[in-house]
Amino acid sequence: MERFGFVGLPNAGKSSLYNALAGGGALAAPYAFATTDPNIGVARIPDDRLERLATMSASRRVVPASVEFADIGGLVEGASQGEGLGNRFLAGIREVDAIVFVLRAFRDSDVPGPTDPLEHLRVVEVELALADLDSAEKQLYKVRRASKGDPTLAGAVAALGRAVDRLAEGVPLYRSDLTAGERDELQPFFLLTDKPVLAVVNLDEDQVVGPDEVLAPVAAELAGAEVIGMCVQLEAEAALLGDGDRAEMLDGLGLGEGALPRFVRAAHHLLGLRTFFTTGEKESRAWTFRAGSSAPECAGRIHTDFQRGFIRAETIRWDVLLGEGSWVRARESGLVRSEGRDYRPEDGDVMEFRFNV
Repeated sequence: MERFGFVGLPNAGKSSLYNALAGGGALAAPYAFATTDPNIGVARIPDDRLERLATMSASRRVVPASVEFADIGGLVEGASQGEGLGNRFLAGIREVDAIVFVLRAFRDSDVPGPTDPLEHLRVVEVELALADLDSAEKQLYKVRRASKGDPTLAGAVAALGRAVDRLAEGVPLYRSDLTAGERDELQPFFLLTDKPVLAVVNLDEDQVVGPDEVLAPVAAELAGAEVIGMCVQLEAEAALLGDGDRAEMLDGLGLGEGALPRFVRAAHHLLGLRTFFTTGEKESRAWTFRAGSSAPECAGRIHTDFQRGFIRAETIRWDVLLGEGSWVRARESGLVRSEGRDYRPEDGDVMEFRFNV
C-alpha cells in the first residue's frame, strides 16, 4: 500500500484534505496545531474496471487497491529549531512514499495565516531542507567513520556529502542536481526532501471555476511535480454524503468526480504506478505495481511465495476478458497468453500466477 504524508502550515487544510480522501475522522479546526498526533487513514481507490470484472466473475468479495494518508501536525517557520511542534511531526513522514504539500490559497478572515501558496511553499521547503541537513550531517559523520573499515560505503559517503552541500544552500534534494545513482545511495537514510512531491493548492469556492491563475505560479516553482487544485472544504463535506447525494453535490458545484479519483490519478502518475487485477468466484482484486516491474515482482505483490516460486503468468487484458465473458471462453478462444519471467505487465492486465515453492 502506497503511503502519502500531508505537510503544510497550520490552517492550510491538511485535516480537511484527509477527511475529503478518507471520508472523515480528522479534527479540522481554524486554529494552529489542532492536529498534534498524526491521523492515519486508508482510502479505497475507485476503479470501474474492477467492478465490471467482479460482476463477470460473480465474485463473493471485491477488494479495491488502497492508499494510506498521514495527516501531520502543522509545520511553522522555525520548526527545525523547535518552534511550534518542532520536529515531532517528522517521524510520521520519514517512511512515506511521497510528500503532499497542502498550500493555502483560500481567503477567510476567520482563519489566520497567509493566503499566498508560494509563501506556504517557501516555509515548508526551508524547514524540510533544514531538518534534512541536520539529519544528513549526523549520518555523514557516522558513515565516514564506518567507511574506514568498509570501502563499499564510499558511494554513500560521496552521496551524503553532495546532499549536505545542496541542503546547506537551502535546496531541497528533489530540486537538486543529484544523479539517479546518488539518489539510490541516499534511500537508506530516509531524507525527507529525497521523496517525490505532489502539491494540493487549497482553493476557495470562487477560485474553483478558473484555477489556472492560482496554480500556474506553483507549477512553475515546482517544475516537474504534480500540482492539483481543489476546494478542500467542499470536498470534505461531499465525502460525508452517500454516493447519490455526493455525486449531485459535486456536479452542482462544478467539482467533477471528486477529490479521491483526482488525487489518486496524480499520485499514481507521480510514483509511476499501474494496476493489475485478479478475478474469480471467490474474489476480484486490484493490485498496484511500479511501471517496469517484472511478472515475478508483480506476483510478489500478492505473496512472496508467488515471486519465489514463479513459473508463469496467464495474462489477458481486462477489456478483452470482459468481451469473452469468462476465463474459460477466453482460453478456448486462445486469448489468454502465457507470460514468463521477462514479461513486464501493463496497466489493466488480468493475471493468474502459476508457481511452485
